[in-house]
Amino acid sequence: MKLELQQVSRWYGNVVAVNGISMTIGPGVTGLLGPNGAGKSTLIHMMGGFMAPSSGSVALDGTRIWKNPEVYRHMGLVPEREAAYDFLTGQQFVLAMAKLHKLPQPGAAAQRAIGLVEMGYAEDRMIGTYSKGMKQRIKMASALVHDPPVLLLDEPFNGMDPRQRLQLMDLIRGMAAEGRTILFSSHILEEVERLAGHIEVIVAGRHAASGDFREIRRLMTDRPHVFVVRSGDDRRLAAAIIADGSARSVQLTDAGLQVEAVDFRRFTWLLPRVARDADVRLWEVSPSDESLESVFSYLVGT
Repeated sequence: MKLELQQVSRWYGNVVAVNGISMTIGPGVTGLLGPNGAGKSTLIHMMGGFMAPSSGSVALDGTRIWKNPEVYRHMGLVPEREAAYDFLTGQQFVLAMAKLHKLPQPGAAAQRAIGLVEMGYAEDRMIGTYSKGMKQRIKMASALVHDPPVLLLDEPFNGMDPRQRLQLMDLIRGMAAEGRTILFSSHILEEVERLAGHIEVIVAGRHAASGDFREIRRLMTDRPHVFVVRSGDDRRLAAAIIADGSARSVQLTDAGLQVEAVDFRRFTWLLPRVARDADVRLWEVSPSDESLESVFSYLVGT
């Protein structure tokens, strides 16, 4: 299933939270990125049908989401805020969600969902006694209880320890492999880099970038690309690169040559030829500023 946003805006009086955003979220894992206050949660609330767009449309497979309870048969939501009842046990909370969805076997569905997030050991404890990470996992169970094909996860890893994070990452990867549509926001870029095959970046309420973050970096022609190059003779190769003029700057470091190239594709095409003409063997050529952290920093201008 696909979530489709067409020119979506949301404002509060004179404050514009989201401004003219269009995007399509399809099967697989999509990471939603942006600085605090960029409009990520507002966007997720509109996708989840909890907030009306001030203008534009939000639809699930062509069916509008706002004021359409039927879409919740196909969608699970994990909000950032702690939206659970502290006076219920974990099992009671997830069972209540199963009953609200009118599942034919609510008890079995609740147990399955609790098992998926590995919370069986604490299902009979009051949610008020749970840690932050445990509350996140029981919310995840409530979102999965009706086995939805679409999941909206707002900071789902908050408060989880490393083992819990790894388990939830494996669960999300497995669900994506089944063809589900999963959108999640996170302020921890390493999580997004490890999980998301596609990213959507929101900056100051506007859509800043979309796609694979490595390809986004390569399209940034206004910023020099930084490579680390190791070879059989770094000094000789550095002289050849400088003489050729295919790079803005070359520095000799302990890790090899650090090369700033203005044109990504031109440099990667020219470098093997420069090395061949200089009779220097290349051992390694790797972009050093193509991580998600670097791409995100470039996009938000920090």
